[in-house]
Amino acid sequence: METHIGAARHGSRRMGGRDPRETHRVATPLELLFDLTFATSFSLAASEAALVLAEGHVGAALVGFGFASFAICWAWINFSWFSSAYDTDDWIFRLVTMVQMIGVLVLGAGVPRVFVSMQRSGHLDNSIMVLGYVIMRVALVFQWLRAAKGDPARRSVCLTYAATISIAQVGWVAQVVLPLATSSALLLGAILVLVEMTGPVLAERKAGGTPWHAHHIAERHGLFAIIALGEGVVGTVAALSAVVDRQGSTLDAVLVGIAGMGLTFGMWWVYYLVPSAEILQRHRERAAVWGYVHMLIVTCIVATGAGLHVAAYFIEGNARIPAVAAVLAVAVPVAVFLALMQAQSYYLLRRFYSFQTWSLIATAGVLAATVIAAVSDANIAGCLLALVLAPTVMVVASEVRVADIPRKS
Repeated sequence: METHIGAARHGSRRMGGRDPRETHRVATPLELLFDLTFATSFSLAASEAALVLAEGHVGAALVGFGFASFAICWAWINFSWFSSAYDTDDWIFRLVTMVQMIGVLVLGAGVPRVFVSMQRSGHLDNSIMVLGYVIMRVALVFQWLRAAKGDPARRSVCLTYAATISIAQVGWVAQVVLPLATSSALLLGAILVLVEMTGPVLAERKAGGTPWHAHHIAERHGLFAIIALGEGVVGTVAALSAVVDRQGSTLDAVLVGIAGMGLTFGMWWVYYLVPSAEILQRHRERAAVWGYVHMLIVTCIVATGAGLHVAAYFIEGNARIPAVAAVLAVAVPVAVFLALMQAQSYYLLRRFYSFQTWSLIATAGVLAATVIAAVSDANIAGCLLALVLAPTVMVVASEVRVADIPRKS
């Protein structure tokens, strides 16, 4: 008897919430397609930050990169947590996701304007970014209202999400429309960020929260980190090309190539040392802090790629900053990333092993020695290579000395 396989149908389905213990739950093709738009936005933010920083405008680079990173990370995280709980994969969900993707592209198109405005006039012009952000968030409000209708048991949870998101969007529009000074705009932005981040905390305390899937959400965040690590690869290619164009195929070219990929690979290895999925499965109450810290972790990964871009500008002779500043552009985000990973590990496991203390001390020593070498006019390629030892120390310490994770933490 023949089995007929027809085209899959995606008729409208009720959003009743998915099973948080569903077996074999993995990222969907739609989620992976959605991620591609964020890869583009990260690339724009990293390249613009590197260009502005290489010209010596540190304040403009930090404000622009911070603003862009929050918008990118927060929009991605909200979509991913919603999808983990309520992805019906029907035609409505798919089309609304496409609208959110359009919003991401508009947001990305507005990234250069933020940096240019801060660099030239010191006035934050984030109008295009806010437009894209609001498009994404309004689409997500529609999804939360749909979930509130389809999941009566968690209606209060879904409506809390919809309400806080809506309030924040009114504020973002006001920030653009009202003639505010830069300081006032940044202050209002900080308040709105607080509103945005308070929403999930309030919502998840009601009716047991949303039925997100621990292993699925950990996988999704891991994929997001890999997208960010792609900027390390791009930054490595930029630095390597700069050396080859200026000096040809020399030892420095080899050192820069090894340094860039070594840093990227080392950060990837350190990231996956933390058993997030297993711990979140047992302790769902730790998810909020874990998710918020993850935003900073991803931002540091992208910033490392931007730092490698800065190093490339310095090697090409197109930077207005000293060698030590170019090295710090890489060393600082790497240092913060490693510190955050250790903090996240402690928060999840509630245990700090002695070998971790020694690895932190050794890592700090590597970072300090690298900066001192840069101050002493050491070869920048050699300094970048030395930075590879920072994540390497943590990896070796964990692989050699790590104890088995206790069954109860």
